[in-house]
Amino acid sequence: MADDFRTTEVGARYAQALFDLALESGRLEAVRADLASLKSAWIESADLRRLATSPILSAEDQQKGLLAIARAAKFDPTTSNFLGLLAQNGRARDLGGVTTGFEALYARHAGVVAAEVVSARALTAAQTRAIEAALSSALGKVPEMTARVDPAILGGLKVKVGSKLFDASLKTKLDQMKFALKRA
Repeated sequence: MADDFRTTEVGARYAQALFDLALESGRLEAVRADLASLKSAWIESADLRRLATSPILSAEDQQKGLLAIARAAKFDPTTSNFLGLLAQNGRARDLGGVTTGFEALYARHAGVVAAEVVSARALTAAQTRAIEAALSSALGKVPEMTARVDPAILGGLKVKVGSKLFDASLKTKLDQMKFALKRA
């Protein structure tokens, strides 16, 4: 599912068009919120992923489905119209790339740095504030942080900022130790 949000050339072009339209019409924050909830729905709903990516469904059926979702979620008309156009053009499968491209354009526009923090357990509010403060001082910009829990890392943190990954997880340290012991 991580590949669902990989930026593609087509996704980047559609994201740029949506971003320009949202900025020009003054609907940037509304469209951004809509895409964030659409991304969450994409992650949680196998039905949504099937709707957008199924080669069996016609572009017309995909359009009807995406517009129904937009109506039910009370999306901004700019977002709804865009989703309809995306499906009409047979590009519903590029929805993940569009959301990722839009997020990158918004971050560049707002001067925000997106940071994803992965921990073995849910972070407390104090831990989250401390991490945000550390990132802010290290990056010189205010981070927009998202936190995710992955028990597989055992402990520590993984922090992804842009294309850089800072891995201070216990699992990685144990793997490095295991590799070093095998070489000795």
